Amino acid sequence: MSASTQSAEHRWPTAALDDKSSSQQERAFCCAIGRMAVRNLYAELSLYPKPGLVSLIDNGSHDDMTAVSFVRSLFSLRHYFIHITKAGIDTVSFKILKQLGIEAERCMLTATCGINTHRGAIFCVGMLCAAIGACRAHRISLSAQAIRTTLLMQWGVALTTHTQTNEAKSHGQKATILHAVSGAREEMALGLPSVFEIALPALQKTLAAGRSWDCARIDALFALMAHISDTNVYHRGGAPGADTVRSHAKNFIALGGTANPEWHLRALESHRTFIEKGLSPGGAADLLAATCFVHEATRRFMRK
Repeated sequence: MSASTQSAEHRWPTAALDDKSSSQQERAFCCAIGRMAVRNLYAELSLYPKPGLVSLIDNGSHDDMTAVSFVRSLFSLRHYFIHITKAGIDTVSFKILKQLGIEAERCMLTATCGINTHRGAIFCVGMLCAAIGACRAHRISLSAQAIRTTLLMQWGVALTTHTQTNEAKSHGQKATILHAVSGAREEMALGLPSVFEIALPALQKTLAAGRSWDCARIDALFALMAHISDTNVYHRGGAPGADTVRSHAKNFIALGGTANPEWHLRALESHRTFIEKGLSPGGAADLLAATCFVHEATRRFMRK
């Protein structure tokens, strides 16, 4: 373990999970959810071909990050997802959840030497962990609808307020203002409609058709690219770049998605085009990981 990773790791307190109020079952649940979050973020990294995105095969459109950067980032975040799940069980305020996210971002940047690998995932997957924790606290059977409803009921007002702040620190926030498009904050304030209404149905439809887990994730990714206003794309390619991403995704879907025998070649064509144009739909990648996380969590923990 590197010194930078150690320093990031040491910032996380252990009292929240070690105090007498936390039962052994509760600690085990938080750890299981935390591992699941990391596992699905790694699964997103390993998926290929993902147009313009970093994978274990190549760096996509990026010259500032590699798969190693993502793995270091995930290692630094593994405790964050556990602690924010516990915070959800404790039904803490959004202010506290936000502080956990800020600390997680510091850990990430320390581990990656300043590279933003998972800022979006820290927010969307972290809030889903909290919502799952709140479901656990209220003894709510873990379905996709229950997670979304709990997220909005518990923190919806605060998330809406969060969208109204004028700060524009990240590239994504600046792109949101410049191009007058919705970003991660607006998506979260609405209860992640792109996850629950777009990507999750696409994922489950492919699985129900008998195709592979990889195919299901590819179909979900292209559904997201066709639907969302990805601020990562707007930052890199402006409105023309966003049009390129949407047109490629819609064309892929129109041709049958992964049901088309030539889907892999078509996805590779999009990958090459995005690299040539410097486009990287990182927002869609974060939402894909969130979608797979919700799918796995509900399958594992929904009461029979």
